[in-house]
Amino acid sequence: MSNVNNILLAGVGGQGIILAGKLLAEVLAAGGFDVKLSEVHGMAQRGGSVVTQVRFGPRVYSPLVSPGKVDYLVAFEQIEAWRWISWMRSGGLLIMDEQIIYPAGKTQVSLPEDLTSRPGTICLNARQLARQAGLVKAANMVLLGALAAHLGLDLKIWHRVLEDLVPAKYLEPNRKALEEGFARAKPSHDSLSSGPPC
Repeated sequence: MSNVNNILLAGVGGQGIILAGKLLAEVLAAGGFDVKLSEVHGMAQRGGSVVTQVRFGPRVYSPLVSPGKVDYLVAFEQIEAWRWISWMRSGGLLIMDEQIIYPAGKTQVSLPEDLTSRPGTICLNARQLARQAGLVKAANMVLLGALAAHLGLDLKIWHRVLEDLVPAKYLEPNRKALEEGFARAKPSHDSLSSGPPC
């Protein structure tokens, strides 16, 4: 792995990807890294593809990730996981919500294969875990929590940044959702890619 790490957050409009990217970038900066953030918005309305790229390391010169160089792909639903899986490096970690958001006018899609059994994949029912935490819209925090379990930064940093970015009335369920994702995805000492099946 190079000194610069590449994270790609992929989903659709309305899933809280922009907030997740901002939170992630601020946490990494608070952890002492140089950080570059790039966002690509799809259609303005809900349902358009949204991608956030975050690069961090001792020194980062470009905000853009190259295909085949993504270390961590966080997919907020399965179709977007398939859209971006080719951008991952060999041995990269995929964190994926099990839900499928069908494109407008479709009620089903054919995916090439089941990503849930891919080595190096953590698959979560983020919406259900967020609902249990008290706010279904906090599914983005469940997925960020799963990523946090693999980045090695103290959860106290995540909590501190979360307090700065999330309105007080939503803070507690977001905090619980983050911790739930962290607990579900925490790697064993001998495996970077252990995680629950969907």
